[in-house]
Amino acid sequence: MTQATRPSLDLGVIGNCAFSALVDARGAIVWCCLPRFDGDPVFNALLDPSENGSTWAIELEDFERSEQQYEPNTAILRTRLYDRQGQGIEISDFAPRFINRGRTFRPLTLVRRVSVLGGSPRIRVLLRPRFDWGRQRPTITQGSSHIRYVGPHTALRMNSDVPLSYILSESFFVADRSMNFILGPDETLLTGIEDTARGFEQETSAYWKHWSRALSVPLQWQDAVIRAAITLKMSLFEDTGAIVAAMTTSIPEAADSGRNWDYRFCWLRDAFFVVRALNSVSEVGTMEDYLRWLNNVVVRSRGGHIQPLYGIGQEAHLSESVLEHLPGYRGMGPVRVGNQAAEHFQHDVYGNIVLGAAQAFHDHRLFRRSGRMEFGYLEAVGEQAFRVHDQPDAGMWELRTRARVHTSSSLMCWAACDRLSKIAQTLELPQRVLYWRERADLIRERILREAWCEERGAFAESFGGRDLDASVLLMAEVNFIEPHDPRFISTLAALERHLCDGPYMRRYEAPDDFGRPETAFNICTFWRIDALARVGRHAEACEIFEQMLANRNPLGLLSEDTHEATRELWGNFPQTYSMVGLINAATRLSTSWDSVI
Repeated sequence: MTQATRPSLDLGVIGNCAFSALVDARGAIVWCCLPRFDGDPVFNALLDPSENGSTWAIELEDFERSEQQYEPNTAILRTRLYDRQGQGIEISDFAPRFINRGRTFRPLTLVRRVSVLGGSPRIRVLLRPRFDWGRQRPTITQGSSHIRYVGPHTALRMNSDVPLSYILSESFFVADRSMNFILGPDETLLTGIEDTARGFEQETSAYWKHWSRALSVPLQWQDAVIRAAITLKMSLFEDTGAIVAAMTTSIPEAADSGRNWDYRFCWLRDAFFVVRALNSVSEVGTMEDYLRWLNNVVVRSRGGHIQPLYGIGQEAHLSESVLEHLPGYRGMGPVRVGNQAAEHFQHDVYGNIVLGAAQAFHDHRLFRRSGRMEFGYLEAVGEQAFRVHDQPDAGMWELRTRARVHTSSSLMCWAACDRLSKIAQTLELPQRVLYWRERADLIRERILREAWCEERGAFAESFGGRDLDASVLLMAEVNFIEPHDPRFISTLAALERHLCDGPYMRRYEAPDDFGRPETAFNICTFWRIDALARVGRHAEACEIFEQMLANRNPLGLLSEDTHEATRELWGNFPQTYSMVGLINAATRLSTSWDSVI
């Protein structure tokens, strides 16, 4: 038996913009998909902690307590384990990422380095990968200093300077020196095991510290912002430029809710907000990578329907299925692979595309700025936005059995036309400026007339409706309405009365396919913080923000949802949308640097 604890989201993430892994509080790797974010989880104990699951644990005999922290300003995670005698070890985990020969080196490799903190602690190594979503045990072969784990379609090689007999037998042994483990492709190392691991760590540490140093952070909450920014960066699949919404599948939005979804894909909505948040701290490289991916999506659409999400390699078909053999997070299935939302019509996608691409027309720092050719492609997206701005859709919350003309979808269609007019101004195309301004004004007038509910004193979630929805708070963020407009202030007040549980805000009030949501949606709470700051309620915004910071897990990360009563995190992890909200709130609320320098 392992020392595995009850699964929780007290997890750290390591990664290198090619793949990632999640590490629990005792240093066990409980989730890692290969060869990319949406691949087969070779370690899946997060969804199956039983003996049938797969994990990579380094266990300490007579374990008593653990400590965990990131090396500051890096993606290197350090876990300290102590036994009852006070003896201990430190595990350093990372995925190599650094510049080598003018290119970014990001191999599909996990490095674990173990050092002794004191005494003669006894440890054992449980390295139990599996393939085909846990259904396939590997064939194991041994070399002089490596072990191969061979599956039906791939093979992993673990190089180590630990006696391999102890690893294969899963025996406890005395840790009397530093140890190194390198798990990756079935390839021979070019240098010695210790030299390779140490060199990879030094180079990776230097890379992340230089990357973090270039960020333009707010004066307050700097460490929280840097950790959020690094986490967002690790959510980038650099090969194509896609950004995943989260690194997991099927962590339920609430206990036994059945709201279990696969988030390991690129939602155009989430990706835009990631790019915008990183831009706010002067990290434009991710935007340039994402624009490569987005441009492919736009060109292939030929002015027609665009899905709300695609696979990170631009896969359009993400068929959803249930894996019956996996028990799920804390036994709360189902475990889903793929996402039916790819088949939805979600009309806000067109605004998210134009908003995501707009900066490339205005930002002189970029290596490749967009021009008239790219504008032509975006105009086709704008035409589609105008065609559908008053048509029913599934909405941004991806309702599966109900279609309405959602206010947030129409809002983002307005944003598409509005930003096209501004791009045309930059490109000195006066006729197109007028063309898109007229269309934006038509949509705006329609929203103001048909989304306003006099009975509720608020903008409703759909045209002619009365139900409330937090997404209308985006009206101020995308500059649709002045925050001091009485209608926006009244809307905010109505949302606080009906959607808030203390500081937390739920998405909407109307029951959906699963009933009424019972947890708060973290990004909605951050929208509330932004709105409060915009209307001048700065002290309240800061108070709620501090509560959200306190709700992060011990390593400063957030999932999708928070339970109002227990404050426990739920939903897929780490959720990029939530980390975006943290950066945006800190940037808006922080005291100016001018106040101290």
